[in-house]
Amino acid sequence: MGENSYPKLHNAMWPGLVGKGEDEPPIALDKMLDMTQAAEVDGVKFDGVDLFLADPHTSIDVDDDGIKALADDIGGRGLAVGSAVAPVWPPVGGGSAMDEGEGRTAFLEAVRKACAIMSRLSDLGVRQSGVVRIDTATGVGEWAEDPAGNTAKMAETFRQACDIAEGHGERLAAEGEICWGGMHSWRDMLDLFEAVGRPDTLGYQADMAHSMLYTLGYNAPEHALMSPDQLDDSAVLDAAYQKVADALRPWTIDFHVAQNDGTVHWQGSHDKTGRHCMATDPNGKLDVVKHSGMWLTGDDGPFTRGMRHICWDGCMFPNAVLEDQQTWNDILAAMIKVRDAHGWSE
Repeated sequence: MGENSYPKLHNAMWPGLVGKGEDEPPIALDKMLDMTQAAEVDGVKFDGVDLFLADPHTSIDVDDDGIKALADDIGGRGLAVGSAVAPVWPPVGGGSAMDEGEGRTAFLEAVRKACAIMSRLSDLGVRQSGVVRIDTATGVGEWAEDPAGNTAKMAETFRQACDIAEGHGERLAAEGEICWGGMHSWRDMLDLFEAVGRPDTLGYQADMAHSMLYTLGYNAPEHALMSPDQLDDSAVLDAAYQKVADALRPWTIDFHVAQNDGTVHWQGSHDKTGRHCMATDPNGKLDVVKHSGMWLTGDDGPFTRGMRHICWDGCMFPNAVLEDQQTWNDILAAMIKVRDAHGWSE
């Protein structure tokens, strides 16, 4: 693929912060960048990184000198910046999207600061693509107390967030993860997007692993398309996964390559959610290349909506795994296969 071909291959930095055991320290951003920069498969390297805008990586309150230093560090490694996660959850200073008071104020302030940081990185020339990720930052149980009313409150928060994003020339993406109320099933995710009604500014961040759990309906049995004991039936899984992808692909503007074994767990403030698998895990239920194509191909796919990079999301692993360079080479190898199978060239 040529210099201007897409998609570019990015690595996520947040696995250094999230999804590890309580006794494990965070992995510094510099260490995550070192391992990303060092990864290489047959002469191919990562093109960039996606960021988590929270301490101890990048503070949401970073000043302009700090943003310039970040741009110099990442750009000096031959890497670009792509998308970023805004810290919209209460534990990191944000608030619930269905809280019409202080929660909404904190949520929107996190979005405002994140958009300003990412816009500045674009101005500095180190960022050519990407979105700002948000979630509802609300548990499924709280949302379920009044589904229609709470979805309407979330939609209003998201609309105000869209206003902020547009003011910075940014777009927002909501990740389909089953632990977040109002986003916990593929059908409810669609309902929320349609209630917001801002498709040019708000889209879907399709994580292959999390999106697979939509088919199983763990937190929304009424929307299940298959049962866990059918995961090894490739025809059933393919049909269910295709239905989810067909429904959400027209909204998709950011994409995470990932693997999943179909199990769920609970951790910290999260509701029931999924755990990513390693790229080479024999228990993974996805055919990463085949199932990524359900998102990346078609006239209504994310490339036609301006997406220019894909990212590997591999959180929820212990530090011993994350600090092994072979982990990142294996991930890069999987990304290359996806790119070569489904990449789109201008």
